[in-house]
Amino acid sequence: MVAHFKKKILFFVFIAFFVWSFLYGNGYNIKVKINGIRDTTLILGHYFNTSMYPDDTAYVDSKGNAVFKGNDSLVQGMYIIYLPDGKYFDLLMGENQNFSIETDTKNFIEYCRITNSPDNEIFFDFQRYMITKHNELDQLQKTIKNSTDESEKKAAKEKIKMLNEERKDKIQQIINKNSDLFVSTFLKATLEIEVPDHPVNNDETTDSTWKYHYYRSHYFDHFDPSDVRLLHTPLYEDKIMYYLEKVIPQIPDTIIHEVDLLIEKARVDSTILRFMLITLFNHYGNSKIMGMDAVQVHIADKYYIKEAWWSDKKFINDLIERVEILKPLIIGNIAPDFELLALPKEHFIAAENDTALKKYPHVGSFFRIHDVKADFLVLFFWESNCGHCKKAVPRLYKAYKDSLKEMGVEIIAISTLFGEDGKEKWIDFVNKYQLYDWINAWYPYDYKFKVTYDVRTTPQIYILDKNKKIIAKRIGVEQVTELIAVYRKQFMNTSGENQ
Repeated sequence: MVAHFKKKILFFVFIAFFVWSFLYGNGYNIKVKINGIRDTTLILGHYFNTSMYPDDTAYVDSKGNAVFKGNDSLVQGMYIIYLPDGKYFDLLMGENQNFSIETDTKNFIEYCRITNSPDNEIFFDFQRYMITKHNELDQLQKTIKNSTDESEKKAAKEKIKMLNEERKDKIQQIINKNSDLFVSTFLKATLEIEVPDHPVNNDETTDSTWKYHYYRSHYFDHFDPSDVRLLHTPLYEDKIMYYLEKVIPQIPDTIIHEVDLLIEKARVDSTILRFMLITLFNHYGNSKIMGMDAVQVHIADKYYIKEAWWSDKKFINDLIERVEILKPLIIGNIAPDFELLALPKEHFIAAENDTALKKYPHVGSFFRIHDVKADFLVLFFWESNCGHCKKAVPRLYKAYKDSLKEMGVEIIAISTLFGEDGKEKWIDFVNKYQLYDWINAWYPYDYKFKVTYDVRTTPQIYILDKNKKIIAKRIGVEQVTELIAVYRKQFMNTSGENQ
C-alpha cells in the first residue's frame, strides 16, 4: 500500500488517543505472531495527528509469524499493525525497537503478550484495565438512564466519579514508576487539569473568575505543545484547538497573543512549526466567526510569508497580495475611502420607461464615503443578478425604513454591475421595490472599489461607526439591526461615562 490511509481510533471516554515521537535509534526488528492468520501480508504504519501512514510490510508465514525489520530506526510513538481484512491493533514504539508481540485475531488486546518492550507491556495492560472499567461504566450509565429511583441514580453517578478517580490514580502510578518511558508522557497528556477550590480571602469574598484563570494558566501542565512526539497523535490538534476555541476568549487580539506563544514553542522542531502554521492559518481562514480573519492575516504576515519553506513561490506571492488587501479591512481599522456616483430618486423614476436614459452612465453626483455623516454607515455591496441579493435587498431596505434610519444609520447600497446592461438591471430593480430613500450608488468607470473591499461575492456588508472605523463585516442582513442596536447602546454608555 503506497497511498496513506486514514482512520480514527474510537477509545473509551476516559482516555484520549495515543501517540508516537521523533526519537531515533539503530534500526528496528519487530517479531509478530498472530494466531488466526497465515500466508498473508501485514502493514506497519504510524500516526500523524489523525492520519495514518504506512512504514513497512511483512509476510505472514503458515504459522502466523512475521517480522518487520529495517536498518534505520522508526520514529518513536504510536503505530498500527493492519491486517488485510481491515482489522488492526495499536502499539507503541519506544527507544527499544527490538521486541516481540504475540496475539490472536479473537481479541488482539486480551490475548496480546509482549516481550522486551516495557512501553507496550504497560500500554496493553492499561487497555485491558480500561476495557473492564468500560463495562462497569456502561452498566452505570444504563442505570442513570433507565432507573426511576433517584437514590439509585445518585449512587451510580458517585460510582462513575470514583471510577474516574481510580483511572487518574492508576495513570499517576504508571507515571511515578516509569517516568522515562513514552507511555507515561502519553498517558499524562490525556489527563484533565484539576482545579482546586478558590482560596478564601480574609473578608471571605471570592473571585468568580479564579477557577477559569487557574484552568487557563495550567492548561498545558500535562501536555507540552513543543513535544514533537505528541504531534504525531490524534490528541495534538484537539488539545491545541480546544484551548484556542473554548478556553481563550474569542477576541482576535487575545487569540493572536496566544497564537504567537504557541508558534514560538513550535520552533523547537520544524515539523511542529510547519504543522502549527498550516493548521492555524487554515483554521482561521475558514472561521465563520466575524473578525477572525485578523488572526489569519497576522499569521500570514508575521510567519507564513517569511517562513513557509514548503509553499511554492506563486502561493506566497498570491498570499502577499491577499494580505495587502485584507489588512486595511480588519475590524477596528478605519475603512478605506473611495469615490462613488450617487443617483437620485428622480433619475430612477424618469429612466423607468426611457431606454436611453436607463442606459446612460454619466449621471449623478460624485461623493466619497468618508463624506457621509452618520452615527453608523452601512456599505451594502450588491447586484441585481445575484439570487441572494434579490432576497436580501428588500429585507435590508425594510429594516432601514422601519428602524435603522431612526437609529442614526445611513446605508449606501452599492451596485457592483457595470456597463449599460448592468445599469438597466439596476434601474429596474430599484424601481420594482421602490428603493429610493437610501443612497443608491455605483461607479461605472472602474471596479477598484471591489478589490479594495475584497468584494468577490455578493451581497457583502460592512458597518462603520461615526469615525468610519469598521465595527462589523461579512454579516447577513438579519444581523444588521441587532448589531447596530448593540453598538449604539455601547456608544451611548461610553458617551455617558465621558460626560
